Amino acid sequence: MNFRIAIAALAAAPFLAFAQGAGPTDPQIAHIVVTANQVDIDAGKYAKGHTKNKDVQAFAQQMITDHSAVNKQAVALAGKLKVTPEDNPTSQSLKKGGDDNVAALKKLKGKAFDKAYVDHEVAYHQAVLDAIDKTLVPSAKNEELKALIVKVRPAIAAHLEHAKHLQSQMGK
Repeated sequence: MNFRIAIAALAAAPFLAFAQGAGPTDPQIAHIVVTANQVDIDAGKYAKGHTKNKDVQAFAQQMITDHSAVNKQAVALAGKLKVTPEDNPTSQSLKKGGDDNVAALKKLKGKAFDKAYVDHEVAYHQAVLDAIDKTLVPSAKNEELKALIVKVRPAIAAHLEHAKHLQSQMGK
């Protein structure tokens, strides 16, 4: 259980940067969205190539497909709005957390790998949902950007539920 709490804390940490003060700007939000999706794409690609579990492989492929589609939409919208995504402490922290997660996964094999990947996906998607609800949507000024974030929220929630289902199948 402590391992799960640690994963949850690590997954949520990048989204806490704006919790204390003013929320992120639209260019920062655009960068956060793209970075958050890329982190899950990278983890999914690694997991897909290193698990033998068919359910975990299918989930990893879904993460790659769904998060790649969101990134395409986000990049297209940023181009349309002439918004240049702006690097910021939250996106930097997300990238580092994603790199750290993949590095940790590289040390694991078999069921330990699958469990660590799925546990992180549960914590990560919960943290993303919290960030959408508490930071990204309330801070977004541009209505199209806000609409995109709201539009993808149900998919993030579905990913969380799917990850929780896998987690329960693996045993806690």
